Amino acid sequence: MKKEYDFSKGERGKFYHSNVQLNIPIYLEPEVAEFIRTLAEKKGLEVEKIVNDWLKKDIDLVQSAQ
Repeated sequence: MKKEYDFSKGERGKFYHSNVQLNIPIYLEPEVAEFIRTLAEKKGLEVEKIVNDWLKKDIDLVQSAQ
């Protein structure tokens, strides 16, 4: 590494986007992932669709209990 760097021509916020949406990776336990993959294959759906549907149902359940 250099002892000093010249940032005099740098542009603050050049890559900042306030409306960016990040996709956060979710790591499942192997037996859970295998169960969901098998179910998705049987139903002909994407794993993401099944997981999102389950999470939406859980959200509804939690909200209705509050």
